[in-house]
Amino acid sequence: MTISCKRVYDRVEKDDGYRVLVDRMWPRGLKKTDLAYDEWCRDVAPSSGLRTAFHNASLNFDEFGTAYRRELGTNQPAWTPLLDRAGHGNVTLLYASRDRERNHARVLAAFLIEHYKKEND
Repeated sequence: MTISCKRVYDRVEKDDGYRVLVDRMWPRGLKKTDLAYDEWCRDVAPSSGLRTAFHNASLNFDEFGTAYRRELGTNQPAWTPLLDRAGHGNVTLLYASRDRERNHARVLAAFLIEHYKKEND
């Protein structure tokens, strides 16, 4: 199982597998016809309030990650299909954030990997 993260503006690669946009809003400046993606999972993205708090620096990244994981814990129907898909091949989580290391897709990927390991131990 491989779950990776990429910016929506990055080049598509053969080993990306199933490409899923995990942002709540469509990326700025990008036409829907210009993005190679298989699915748009808005419901797995952080809530608008949480996203706003992080972008306004009301929360640091660790606080954001904790709060986002809490949201994910109460929203299992949104992320279970991604976990199932990852069990059958590569999944690439697409995001628009400029920060490649501190973004919700990274938190989501770690969350999914942890749950996959728990289910398959």
